[in-house]
Amino acid sequence: MEEKRLIPGIYEEIVDRGLEHTIQNDAGQDCDCGKLEKALAPKALSQYVAGILEQKLSEIADTDGKEAGKEQLRLVNQVIEAMGEEQEHAIPEQEQAKQLLSVEDRVNTGKEVAKTRKPPVRPGTSIAASSLFTGAAHEPPMYLELSREAASADRIDMLVSFVKWSGLRLLYEPLRAFTERGKQLRVITTSYMGATDCKAVEELAKLPNTQIRISYDTDRTRLHAKAYVFHRDNGFSTAYVGSSNLSNPALTSGLEWNIKLTRQDQKETMTKIESSFLTYWNQSEFQPYTGSEADREKLRRAILSQRKTGEKTTHLYLADVEPYAYQQEILDRLEAERNLRHHYRNLVVAATGTGKTVIAALDYRNFAQKTGKDYPTLLFVAHREEILEQSIECFREVLKNPDFGDLFVGSYRPEGIRQLFLSIQTFRSQNFTQLVTPDFYDYIIVDEFHHAAADSYQKLLDYFKPKIFLGLTATPERMDGKSILPFFDGRIAAELRLPEAIDRKMLCPFQYFGLADDTDLRQVRWTRGGYDQAELSKLYTFAAGVAQKRVERILWELNRIVTDLDDVKGLGFCVSKEHAAFMSRQFNEHGIPSLCLISESDQKVRDAAKEELVGGKIHFIFVVDLYNEIGTTKVIQTHLRNFKRNAA
Repeated sequence: MEEKRLIPGIYEEIVDRGLEHTIQNDAGQDCDCGKLEKALAPKALSQYVAGILEQKLSEIADTDGKEAGKEQLRLVNQVIEAMGEEQEHAIPEQEQAKQLLSVEDRVNTGKEVAKTRKPPVRPGTSIAASSLFTGAAHEPPMYLELSREAASADRIDMLVSFVKWSGLRLLYEPLRAFTERGKQLRVITTSYMGATDCKAVEELAKLPNTQIRISYDTDRTRLHAKAYVFHRDNGFSTAYVGSSNLSNPALTSGLEWNIKLTRQDQKETMTKIESSFLTYWNQSEFQPYTGSEADREKLRRAILSQRKTGEKTTHLYLADVEPYAYQQEILDRLEAERNLRHHYRNLVVAATGTGKTVIAALDYRNFAQKTGKDYPTLLFVAHREEILEQSIECFREVLKNPDFGDLFVGSYRPEGIRQLFLSIQTFRSQNFTQLVTPDFYDYIIVDEFHHAAADSYQKLLDYFKPKIFLGLTATPERMDGKSILPFFDGRIAAELRLPEAIDRKMLCPFQYFGLADDTDLRQVRWTRGGYDQAELSKLYTFAAGVAQKRVERILWELNRIVTDLDDVKGLGFCVSKEHAAFMSRQFNEHGIPSLCLISESDQKVRDAAKEELVGGKIHFIFVVDLYNEIGTTKVIQTHLRNFKRNAA
């Protein structure tokens, strides 16, 4: 007799006597076995026994004899008896085993008066065994199964990216009947992509015993989960988790996959679903929707702003800007530094994309509320016009005041200086210290504070004596080794670095590819912690054969890594103007539409370049000393927003 051989691969199987024999008698295979962990043993061993028992019971059923039912029960009772269990666990021996299907109270129900009793509505699928819905013809439609689940649930939780009236209409009557029985319905949704229908949310909010929470974070909503959870106090809770949002196609004819989980056979998973829902429910990102006029207007505007792709809408600044949990942590740390440690000059280090300016605006708003002044004097300093334009817009939104502040940069001339957004270049050229006293400003913010180690900032830092000073940066470490911490007594008040921001799901994770271009840099001079830029530019731009070969290698690597170059939106950071022009020219010659931008490029040219990149007219912008801090994020975020809208 030929010995059984195991198929190579990984396993997680109980080693019984037969498997032990196979392992010991096959010298041609290496088998790794480990001890079953004590905590995992009950479930693993019970599943093993259940599998054997199920197989034996199936064999008995296949005999198709009259005594098959009794034989099955005898076998089960033998197993129970062997375990030394109490007699109450034994199953009465009869023709067929019975199941308890429902329990209803007679008192206070009117059933005794009516002398009629209808069996309760139950789902078409088991509430004790998990199953999969694929939209196949032989399966009950999702909406019908959800309606039946609602008839016997004690609580319902729904987690969906969007709510359509076409979908809610299918479930509205079962949900209305459910909530009118005094049962609790909770719904978490979003204004993501503008897909939610206002009418659907408004009608949900009218139901009794119903609570709704909505995320208005339209630019980077993270909620893509879909789950319908039916809690039952008797332990037979169920949940549908998968791809179906609350829309007609998703619940009827769409090609949607949803797993129905039951607490009876997936207790750990159901517990995790329930705790995860509760975590989302208590996050500040999901704001209560009460159905008030203010809530309705807020939702309408959030949805409208998502549906108007590419249109510029007038900001009315009606919505309250509230901090995310991580932003609130930073605000709390700033308060602690000031109130407990009496440090009024503080540095916040936060990764690009986590909302440093929003934190500053919220901190200023808190400061204003505590001082009792509507708008304390404010000076916001940055080194680029784009930063100042975005920052003043952020403050106006947080403060809900479209007239807040004045810009003093480039062609902008302020009408007043009490709340001023000023460039460091204008500060120097206008001899600004001659226009105000050192204590004129209550609150001063210096953005991208890592630049403040330069001599151009020293006069500003030495001159002003505000009540509050706040430095903002994503990168406190400078290439020249100069430290910015002495100004803050060697301290960082609050810190949120890029790895932590990604780990906490505040930013999208990224893939980083380090590519070797085979260029020999041994002859390039190394000065002040880097290669000499002039020599590097000559090598990358004018060196015979070297520059061309390097471009070809870059193009080869791009084709290897990306799916389709026609879908790429890219920025190329170059060492010189000549290098940027050369790279743009080479990419165009190879059929990849590109252009070159330099610091001297007109603002209209820069804006047009961004629009062309986002719109797909060009695929790459090659730059020198541009987009290092704000442009990259803005271009990519705009592209992602448009991508989401188009995908909808």
